[in-house]
Amino acid sequence: MSPAADMPHIHDAVGIGVGPFNLGLAALSDPIADLDLTFVDARPGFDWHPGMMLGTAHLQVPFMADLVTLADPTSPFSFLNFLKQTGRIYRFYIRENFYPLRAEFNAYCQWVADSLPNVHFSERVTDVEYDDDAYSVHTVGPLGHRVRRGRRLILGTGTQPHVPEAARSITGAGGLVLHNADYVARKAELLSRSSITVVGSGQSAAEIYLDLLQDMPSRGYELNWVTRSGRFFPLEYTKLTLEMTSPDYVDYFHALPEATRDRLVATQKNLYKGIDSELINEIYDALYTLSLTGEPRTRLLTGMELLDAQYHPDTDTHTLTLHHGEQDRKHLQQTDAVVLGTGYTYREPEFLAGISGRIRRDAAGRFDVDRNYGISTVPGEIFVQNAELHTHGFVSPDLGMAAYRNSVIIAQMLGREHYPVERSIAFQEFGVPRHGTPEAPVPEASGVSGHAFAAKEATA
Repeated sequence: MSPAADMPHIHDAVGIGVGPFNLGLAALSDPIADLDLTFVDARPGFDWHPGMMLGTAHLQVPFMADLVTLADPTSPFSFLNFLKQTGRIYRFYIRENFYPLRAEFNAYCQWVADSLPNVHFSERVTDVEYDDDAYSVHTVGPLGHRVRRGRRLILGTGTQPHVPEAARSITGAGGLVLHNADYVARKAELLSRSSITVVGSGQSAAEIYLDLLQDMPSRGYELNWVTRSGRFFPLEYTKLTLEMTSPDYVDYFHALPEATRDRLVATQKNLYKGIDSELINEIYDALYTLSLTGEPRTRLLTGMELLDAQYHPDTDTHTLTLHHGEQDRKHLQQTDAVVLGTGYTYREPEFLAGISGRIRRDAAGRFDVDRNYGISTVPGEIFVQNAELHTHGFVSPDLGMAAYRNSVIIAQMLGREHYPVERSIAFQEFGVPRHGTPEAPVPEASGVSGHAFAAKEATA
């Protein structure tokens, strides 16, 4: 056998991680004959945030923000086709609600993953190398070591549960402390405790608080909700605000100076980390109903930042040191159990160490993500999914922009637009108007013409 016969096949790209974003890329690339992609994931199968699969929890975006529709409404991998193929489309129609249940969306993604032959689970990436104009992705799984080679990489490893620095001393120290990622699996443990404290200010913390609030009368525990926010911020969902989840705003945001982008990200959390207004109202109604038979054993503490946490093994309890910023006063909260609804953060995979020299960095050492979602020193070799909050803004984790981002990445790989890429959809203008000023030429991205793939010039 010749040496060439022993070499693994070289794909156009290897996708690492199969969450909704890379799964959408796999689905959109499937019908493209001249695009050969393969995807690997360490998990045994697709499962999207299983720890938060609460019965009535739903997406915060409409069903059109599925894996493919906003790029290709005719795709067989659409959410509506999933409903049709599984006999649920009329029930969804009669329900008259644009927002799929979270468990329903998870089942849809599993249906898509099962339909794609190039999506491989139970393969954990251990190392990535570059040689002979291709990347070698080393994986281990039930069948042992394997190497998948590709001319490009698409990193979709997702975000990881975030544990605040102040809470790290009690995680793994004993007692009952868990992140919301493990809530469903460990809820039964919580229900056996006499007091529970939820820490966090976003949708997940609110969903957990309401879920525990509903069990509180029958279980008899004390329930507290602590947030450092000054109030329980609703998700801002007006239509002109939604225009900020657009190619227009990404162009504007990406062209801003790095320091300005960082400042904006810090002030825009309520645009993507807020709580559904309906959920806030449902919590209030539940509290009101409980108050009819006496003051509920629950406290909602706003403006309180977690400074420190200690576990006491003799009593199997925890003490949380909270600080109220406006009053500049501290409060000690005693609790049997702690649920950290503190969100997720991106962590760079260790397996990238072998190709670190092929990755661009910004002044803070983060990925220097170009307008077309690339981070490689050679343009168009390595792309990222949901690792560009600091360069593309709060739209990065938005399911509604995933099909757009994947259309851009596909165009970069093909050198042409297979799926039409929207250039401008917003009525409003985000920068200084250019009317009456000379228009600077827009540079072309490698292999692709048109300004959809290049940031608009910033104006001073």
